[in-house]
Amino acid sequence: MPWRNVVGSLFRFKIFGGRFQVVSQRRPQLSSITSDCIPPINFPLIDYHNQEQQKNNRMREVQLGSHTLRSDGVTVARIHMHDWFIFLLLVLIEFILNLSHPFYRYVGKDMMTDLKFPFKDNTVPFWAVHIYAVLLPIVVFLFVYWRRKDVYDLHHAILGLLYSILVTAVITDAIKIAVGRPRPNFFWRCFPDGKDVYDKLGNVVCHGDEHVIKEGHKSFPSGHTSLSFAGLGFLSLYLSGKIKAFDQRGHIAKLCIVFLPLLFAALVGISRVDDYWHHWQDVFAGGLLGLVISTFCYLQFFPPPYNSQGWGPYAYFRELEMLATNTRPPTNCTFVVNQEDVERQTGNEEDDRSNGRFLLLSTDSNSCLSMQEIESETEGK
Repeated sequence: MPWRNVVGSLFRFKIFGGRFQVVSQRRPQLSSITSDCIPPINFPLIDYHNQEQQKNNRMREVQLGSHTLRSDGVTVARIHMHDWFIFLLLVLIEFILNLSHPFYRYVGKDMMTDLKFPFKDNTVPFWAVHIYAVLLPIVVFLFVYWRRKDVYDLHHAILGLLYSILVTAVITDAIKIAVGRPRPNFFWRCFPDGKDVYDKLGNVVCHGDEHVIKEGHKSFPSGHTSLSFAGLGFLSLYLSGKIKAFDQRGHIAKLCIVFLPLLFAALVGISRVDDYWHHWQDVFAGGLLGLVISTFCYLQFFPPPYNSQGWGPYAYFRELEMLATNTRPPTNCTFVVNQEDVERQTGNEEDDRSNGRFLLLSTDSNSCLSMQEIESETEGK
């Protein structure tokens, strides 16, 4: 009879609806059980086809405050112990270079036309270079650390800055000693009384202060300029990465912040020419030298500022990758919950056996079934 078919269909639909309701009610219970094992996962059946996207999400969710001086400072310093040892060797080399005498090149009477400029005081004294080229960037680094609590950024920024300054100083002083170019005010250094004396070959016979004469043969390249660009150039690159100056959004204000340290370094170089302590070629070479070395030292620890990860050091992102790798569950498998835990949650052992259309998570990390085994197990039931 047709009415019997209708009644049978309604009866089967009611049974199916009851089973669907039981499964739906049980799913949140399973999620609460598995939350202690795998926090990011809410359901037992998991598909990891989009692992790269999940990895990036986990990296963004890591708290920046987890890498502080107290928690990771000793570890970071121990890893880079050899870098600090090399740094001390460079300090020793720089000390030796300062004690060395420069090359005293031939200076004739006809050359004095370009070397007879007034002997003036420095507009920017040498001690001030260490303040704005070293201490000022470190203050900026400490401010960023106070905001982000990232010891990797602080350590690598300070180490990169000090290497930029020291490598530039070593190269600058080595070239100064090897070249021995006279400064524009060399005449008054050599002859403070204005009475020039020459030997039979036409070379100068200086009778001024020995230290002043020694410094008079260190014109090329400009040390003030090279150190200024080494420190402030590094700071400029650091700021461009932190404020994302090259994010392709066209914010001119960011470029103004980036160019400000470079402008100050350029003004220092100009003051060296105005004070008649350097020729313009000395300043140009010093600025180029400091800027190139600061770029190399910055890229040793940080990605390029135009990179999407240019706001942090390489070591920070390596740490995030290691953390993401260690916390990633095994792929292409489904875990099952302990059967006793499920029975305790449902309170109905018979109903679990009869309606077991899904696998349960096990607290045993070794019990991992493939998707094919799950499907075959389900079809068998």
